[in-house]
Amino acid sequence: MNHRRNAIIGGAVALSSFFAVGAGAAVGAATPYPSGSTTHVASATQASATQATVRTATTQVGAMSETILVNAKGLPLYYYQADKATKSQVSGALAQLWPAVVSAKPTASGVRGKVASVKQADGRQVTYNGHFLYTFVDDTPGHVTGQGVSDFFVATPNIRTIRGTTTVKAAPAAPASSGGYGY
Repeated sequence: MNHRRNAIIGGAVALSSFFAVGAGAAVGAATPYPSGSTTHVASATQASATQATVRTATTQVGAMSETILVNAKGLPLYYYQADKATKSQVSGALAQLWPAVVSAKPTASGVRGKVASVKQADGRQVTYNGHFLYTFVDDTPGHVTGQGVSDFFVATPNIRTIRGTTTVKAAPAAPASSGGYGY
């Protein structure tokens, strides 16, 4: 079993490196727009739901239908349990599998929590209620495959504010099944 998992992870790292280099992007950095794009969202009022850096979508997480956070491309967003309130703990090979969501001026649609941008060594990483956000290289829009892998968990609109931040807990979003993924 460990042999198979190592082969899958090794393949995912190679595949993500191939696509990142082929697109001209830095390995481990996810951007909400294609490399070389000149499209920028000036404000949240100008952004449609499909252009927002962070928005909600309903999809299957395990055996349950859940409302989760997704990026502009519809990819599920995750948080890493070991992250600190002001510093991402994801780097190296882990960052190749779990690219950070980066944006200098993130926008949101359909969420009530706080979306922000925090300066990190490799750019301005997007946070939701203080949690740094990531995608997973094996995911596709509407398909969650990284839930619980390496202590990464699907981010939901009701995720609690990370300890140590100065933000206030967001008001609950539209009712959705809890499934235990919001903390």
